[in-house]
Amino acid sequence: MDDIVRQAITKWPHVPHCYGWLGLDARGDWYMRDDRVQAAGPFPAAKGAVLRHAKLIEFIHRNYEADEAGRWFFQNGPQRVYVELEAAPWILRLADDGQVLTHTGRVVQPRSSHVDEGGRLFLATDAGLGLVHTLDMHLAADRVDAGEWTPEPVRAAELAGRFGFVPSPASGRDGH
Repeated sequence: MDDIVRQAITKWPHVPHCYGWLGLDARGDWYMRDDRVQAAGPFPAAKGAVLRHAKLIEFIHRNYEADEAGRWFFQNGPQRVYVELEAAPWILRLADDGQVLTHTGRVVQPRSSHVDEGGRLFLATDAGLGLVHTLDMHLAADRVDAGEWTPEPVRAAELAGRFGFVPSPASGRDGH
């Protein structure tokens, strides 16, 4: 977390949390969801406007984490902006050298692999659950073929409970 963010939290400790305004899709893109978009339906059915500003995305990446209840958020100064997740808290990219990186650029270590009924590949990592990006499935297939990963079947509806994350914090607000 950025030092300036920590300072803002100390200076303004009682800023209300924000729900429903930010979404992370299955390709690792961030979406801003204003009142109109939120009224149109839940994420990802109503996505909103994709963020393209590189510095803003970098700021979100540096200040993205989870609370004790498994709700992922972006700490925007003193305000916690909870994230609506399409698939998982992390979208994973696979590098040719064997590294696995989150959509924020963090190197993670896979612990287990899982495939849902839609054929999506998830990795449980030291940082939490991540969905392998569709563009990297050829590299993932190579790792499965080599015996490095042996995906266990899992139902998509069971992922959040099994791996301890909340896909839609907006649907269960804590009143702050």
